[in-house]
Amino acid sequence: MTPIMQADGYDHCIIGVAERGSQQFLVYDKEKILETLMVDMTYEEALEHYEFNIHGSWLGNGTPAFVDHDLTEFYGF
Repeated sequence: MTPIMQADGYDHCIIGVAERGSQQFLVYDKEKILETLMVDMTYEEALEHYEFNIHGSWLGNGTPAFVDHDLTEFYGF
């Protein structure tokens, strides 16, 4: 079984555990991560850091997933 990986320092942003087949992985709230980063960064800096260093890190099947609650980008509503 693949170990479940964590995004260091963002335990308070975990919203659940998801399953894909026999794989399990943590699910984080993207907006909460951005809010955490914006304590020390502007929104633009936080978004860039998130996209490159957090969301952009693939470490295999146990890599966390990130939920974006804003569906306008994907569905236009």
